[in-house]
Amino acid sequence: MLKIYNSLTNQIEEFKPYHEKKVTMYVCGPTVYNKIHIGNARPVVFFDIVKRYLTYLGYEVNYASNITDVDDKIIESAIKCGEDELKYAHKYADIYLKNVKELGCNYPDHIPYATKYMPQMIDFIKSLIDNGYAYESDGDVFFRVNKLKDYGKLSKQKLELLDAGSRIDVNNKKENPYDFALWKKTELGIKWDSPFGKGRPGWHTECVCMINDIFKEPIDIHGGGFDLRFPHHENEIAQYKASYNKDLSKYFMHVGRLGINGEKMSKS
Repeated sequence: MLKIYNSLTNQIEEFKPYHEKKVTMYVCGPTVYNKIHIGNARPVVFFDIVKRYLTYLGYEVNYASNITDVDDKIIESAIKCGEDELKYAHKYADIYLKNVKELGCNYPDHIPYATKYMPQMIDFIKSLIDNGYAYESDGDVFFRVNKLKDYGKLSKQKLELLDAGSRIDVNNKKENPYDFALWKKTELGIKWDSPFGKGRPGWHTECVCMINDIFKEPIDIHGGGFDLRFPHHENEIAQYKASYNKDLSKYFMHVGRLGINGEKMSKS
């Protein structure tokens, strides 16, 4: 019997995938605006071991880990360097993929790039607007968190206890300060046409759309760093539930972050 710690329930549970002897697993990959550091490498190594061990136990594992190649940090860094954003991002994506091999890890079965899923993301956001879970505001689109009864179930957050100034972006365009962006109107950097105007998707929408497109159904394991639990994974769960009335993943596995001199290790 295999048991894992499920971050969704905060309990050690017997592992029972949706389909016998088959496992679907998605892990949030890097935002490629610089080289990764050893803290970024930790989930790469950890989830490679998870796949190897599950395979050893006789499971057929279908594993995806994305590359975020459009983001504010990418655009800002590329502009500073006078480079095209996509070329800049893909330069660091190539370095990252080289690092994966240098760490002795195998590549996931799928390595989706966010910018390759733009039509799916736009359709997904439109569907959330149509069913009342999202709304447009001056070219931006936001998700209505108070429309979802169990928002916060992964991170155990309560909306009324959140500090709007420190935990989330304060934005006068929002109906509610806790609503999060699905689409961002932008004049700076790369942008795409959409029914909401020129812009680009929010980070939380990218991952949930790639999961849905690759696996077509809820997955067994969603992984990533512990610091992604809120708001990123929480907001993925919310969007998936609002769209399909199903849970995004049966199990969440989060690896602890690395620190140095008492601070979180980061690219900055």
